[in-house]
Amino acid sequence: MTKDVRGGVRLRGVSKTYGEGAAAVRALREVDLDIPAGALVAILGPSGSGKTTLLNIIGGIESADCGTIVVAGQDISGRRPRDLGAFRRGHIGFVFQFFNLISTLTASENVQVVIELTGRGDRGRVPDLLAAVGLSDRAAHFPAQLSGGEQQRVSIARALATDPDLLLADEPAGALDVATGRRVLELLQRTSRAGRAVIMVTHNEAAAEIADHIIRMRDGTIVSAQRNSVPADAATMRW
Repeated sequence: MTKDVRGGVRLRGVSKTYGEGAAAVRALREVDLDIPAGALVAILGPSGSGKTTLLNIIGGIESADCGTIVVAGQDISGRRPRDLGAFRRGHIGFVFQFFNLISTLTASENVQVVIELTGRGDRGRVPDLLAAVGLSDRAAHFPAQLSGGEQQRVSIARALATDPDLLLADEPAGALDVATGRRVLELLQRTSRAGRAVIMVTHNEAAAEIADHIIRMRDGTIVSAQRNSVPADAATMRW
């Protein structure tokens, strides 16, 4: 069976500046970038290099000042915030460092609520999604009853609940210990190998080695973009 490969990205001349005059900060400077559909990509760089801004623009959370942005086959350049919101709901899944789970909902309900709010996905898949992240036995637990790694895995299940074309992860293992961080990275690697593009921002060099492509940023520009011919296995990696 042919794998359903989705989520390619193409940027040309993308720039973003925050503030004005002497206080202006150029977060991105005429960035060109190509990310193949179905690839796992790691974006590395020091704080302030522009990597989170780049992720937010790809995901339609922020608008660029100029340039062309094509994500999952759609040109989102210059779209209004309302239209970008509709695009995000239909095509993008987000995994953040600090989980953003709703404290009054169980793990199962945190996944289901995204389906209800967006009108996308199948409620019947919620048990399968929790099983996929190894949390079938924690479905009825509230976030306060879950470890940090378990909460992050709930957030990944939630991000996949609407069957997005592209999964974006901002420091997904940054707040976790080594063992649970490795398990989260393994989930991202499996998601990519199933055919969905995954873009991960990280400061961790070892974590980036699981990626098919490694992009390095500094001062709002891409300083290198390399294909990783032999990605590390997230299940056994040392970091």
